[in-house]
Amino acid sequence: MAKEQGTVTIANNRRARHDYAIEDHLEAGIALTGTEVKSLREGRASLAESFVSIDRRGEIWLENANIPEYLNGTWNNHAPKRKRKLLLHSAQIAKLSRQTEAKGYTIVPLSMYFKDGRVKIEIALARGKREYDKRQSLREEQDKREAQRAMRYKNMNRGE
Repeated sequence: MAKEQGTVTIANNRRARHDYAIEDHLEAGIALTGTEVKSLREGRASLAESFVSIDRRGEIWLENANIPEYLNGTWNNHAPKRKRKLLLHSAQIAKLSRQTEAKGYTIVPLSMYFKDGRVKIEIALARGKREYDKRQSLREEQDKREAQRAMRYKNMNRGE
């Protein structure tokens, strides 16, 4: 069987990009069972309410991520919202731990994807946005869309 190449996105956490100001990105591996991988290959996952935590032993965990049960699985199927261990170097975990001790910082999962046949998760160090910051970023995105639309309309009329 040929080895898979490239990246295929499984799930994105759009809510995290809205609620948090992203400061630093990291790619982490994730420890999964067989039925979880099969369910992910079907494109069934959600990172909507998930978060990342670091325990006292220095291990980093993805919690509350929903990977539904594999439809063709047996009694050996996985629990959909179980804690899943993230695979990072101990120096990276220590750095993240120090940074999250600062007020307002947290670690959020941004996306889950296949990279060369292995499941990876992109996590980020993020600072929570205030309500007015969220409104401001929405307003900037809307202004950018309107400017693109106006440019496209002007270019279409020029060609006639």
